[in-house]
Amino acid sequence: MKRSTKRRLTNGILYGILVLAVVLLGALVNWTAVKDNFFDSAGWGRDGNWDDLITIGVKNTIVYTLIAFVFGFGLAILLALMKLSPVAPYRWLATGYIEFFRGLPALIVILVMAFGVPIAFGWSPPGGLVGAGLIALILVAGAYMAETLRAGIQAVPKGQTEAARSLGMSSGRTTLSVVLPQAFRIVIPPLTNEFVLLIKDTALLFVIGVEVGQRELTTVARDLITSGPTAGTSTSLIQAALLYLIITLPLTRLVAWLEKRQQRAR
Repeated sequence: MKRSTKRRLTNGILYGILVLAVVLLGALVNWTAVKDNFFDSAGWGRDGNWDDLITIGVKNTIVYTLIAFVFGFGLAILLALMKLSPVAPYRWLATGYIEFFRGLPALIVILVMAFGVPIAFGWSPPGGLVGAGLIALILVAGAYMAETLRAGIQAVPKGQTEAARSLGMSSGRTTLSVVLPQAFRIVIPPLTNEFVLLIKDTALLFVIGVEVGQRELTTVARDLITSGPTAGTSTSLIQAALLYLIITLPLTRLVAWLEKRQQRAR
């Protein structure tokens, strides 16, 4: 048997197994229960769940993500520069911070900032529980983005720095005017990935409890399970999942396009 024939036969068998598995799965699913529990028509209509999910959930999710990303990015720049500093104590502090917050689950950091720190120090975070949750996301995002920026800075050819210094630029001006702009272009794809992760991490804020107008998308969907047009079903969760995909899929495709563009540039 020819190799090409054997390959076509193998592919045909694999496709057949896949089709059989899909048919068997479809036969085992209780489609009536799926429709009633996940696709209740009362939630998909004009007077369904969309108003709360979009005007409260999506809006707050985007706002929280932008706040956490912007402040986390500023913190990341500081940490990356500290980690590359010739002063050893700065490097130690930055390394310790980055390893500490990258090693902790974001959920633990959120709970500690919302309940542990206020109890221990008698401190009320700005913005209440939501403010505490956002501070936690900033701390965690800053640690991850710092490593990304550090790698981007080190990826800038040393000749760029040497050329700037030979023109009489100071070390600080060289970093701000020459190194960082090039590093930012290098790390745009991984930073976009971090933005997508932050969008999903805002869902963790539901564990600390927030006011009605401060709820993000996951919390709104959870509350609609017990109240609203689709109470007693999981329809709102399916709608929230769809909205998350509408937000994140274009960003993930943007990351893929940016990565391909950078590969072509190299």
